[in-house]
Amino acid sequence: MSTNIIKLKEELHSGDHVDVHHSEVLPKQDLLMTDAIDGENREHEMGLWETVKSHPWACLWAFTIALLLITANASQVMESFDLFLNGNFVALPAFRRTYGVKVDGSYTIPTRWQSALSQSGKCGAFIGVFLAGPITDRLGYRWTTILALILINAAIFVSFFADSLAVLVVGQALEGVPWGIFIANAPAYASEIVPLALRGACTATLQMSWSIGSILAAAATLGYNKQADQWAWRVPLALQWIFPTPLVILIFLAPESPWWLIRRGRKREALHSIERLGSESAEHAQQSLAMMERTIENSAEIDGIPAIFDLFKGTDLRRTIITCLMYASQNFAGNLIASQATFFFEQAGISSDRSFQLNLINSCLQFVANALSWFLTAWFGRRTIYLWGTATNITLLFILGICASIPQNNSTNYTQACLGILISFVFAGTLGPISYTIISETSSVRLRPLSTGVGRAAYYIAEIPMIFLASQMLNPTGWDLAGKCGYIWGGTACVCWIMAYFFLPELKHRSYRESDILFNRRVSARKFKSTVIDIRDNE
Repeated sequence: MSTNIIKLKEELHSGDHVDVHHSEVLPKQDLLMTDAIDGENREHEMGLWETVKSHPWACLWAFTIALLLITANASQVMESFDLFLNGNFVALPAFRRTYGVKVDGSYTIPTRWQSALSQSGKCGAFIGVFLAGPITDRLGYRWTTILALILINAAIFVSFFADSLAVLVVGQALEGVPWGIFIANAPAYASEIVPLALRGACTATLQMSWSIGSILAAAATLGYNKQADQWAWRVPLALQWIFPTPLVILIFLAPESPWWLIRRGRKREALHSIERLGSESAEHAQQSLAMMERTIENSAEIDGIPAIFDLFKGTDLRRTIITCLMYASQNFAGNLIASQATFFFEQAGISSDRSFQLNLINSCLQFVANALSWFLTAWFGRRTIYLWGTATNITLLFILGICASIPQNNSTNYTQACLGILISFVFAGTLGPISYTIISETSSVRLRPLSTGVGRAAYYIAEIPMIFLASQMLNPTGWDLAGKCGYIWGGTACVCWIMAYFFLPELKHRSYRESDILFNRRVSARKFKSTVIDIRDNE
């Protein structure tokens, strides 16, 4: 490539504006299109392992963000850790003696307080997800996450020093606000910093942060299960301080999303970010930048300046509905059994000590399932994984209900416990991780921070009543269904499967440009995979 052409490309990419109607810049526009096509073709041609070797830093930062339940992942670890802590607290003998009521000779936390402990954080997070989009659009993923991590560091004090269930509920609500910011931004950031071949594996890693959080929470509550005083639950709460400060440092060092920088007109910084994430050469970095510019410019020409109301207009309404359904459906396929695993095992007839042990085993198996999901995303399509994973859990949930309906003995108790673990394992390997991939790929680039926030809000809207329902089904002071809850969760999972069959598109191997075109052409969800998009098409 001649020196003049290279210089022309540098001028093109460093500029803040390109007037495509001016005759003098048409050659530059031709070069932009050529680079964009070359960049997209190269991403399509690269395999998973080849991409990992050429973009190790992108993998590292995506995994870091995943550890943050971090832009969104440290957020995942912390939200998961705290969610599972609250689920385990109701099973801690010392906690129940301090805050519970006596029922049939033993102490239990009333259903209303179980629900409040589980829901307060979600209510705070509901506020956080709506704050995430506007703040991120203005400050970027990095600084938004750093500010949220500082906020959660302060909010943990309220929970740790709480002297009543009411104060503990308030503490969880305050912690929920940064959780919402984390989880809204995590899928978006992870999907924007990695090449096409890594999008599935890296966004699926977000689910692993839940498993890490649940393992830590299960280990903490198991270790303090026999503690007879307040430290049985205060020490596990204090362990949350392990995460925020190191994550602040890591996120400060992480590169900003080049897609966000281009949307803000900061092309030089975007190019530097692309180079930091692992481009093999300066020419490849320029091609990647051109590909991103092309996609964003096409979107801007069609839709104008982004606003939250754009999520509910035209073809973006369809994308918003899919994102909301994917998030909300995580609550309807038996996953809430995992979040209350210890209590579920106890209600299934397992002793308290053994229930805590099974909960830790369950959390470790979920981690294994998350790791297996990386390979599933490489071998199978998003739609295939979701449909087969949901169908498997539907079968297991109905078997669980049948097992709980027959005369009970020690064998049926352990069978219910094993089925609960299997349901969690299937969710952690299929529905859970692939949902994050689908969410990040479905939303349009220009509306992504807003879309993931609104989608997560749909998750909380669905989860808040479902948590109350789950507590009501399991609690002895409620419906006391134990494993019979499998009938209810199996029915709701059937609804999820039907909705996905008709409305969930296949976006594996599709660039963001191709996804925009498919949605704008209103292609049927079941025809996304077979539809051919020309490399030169812009609409």
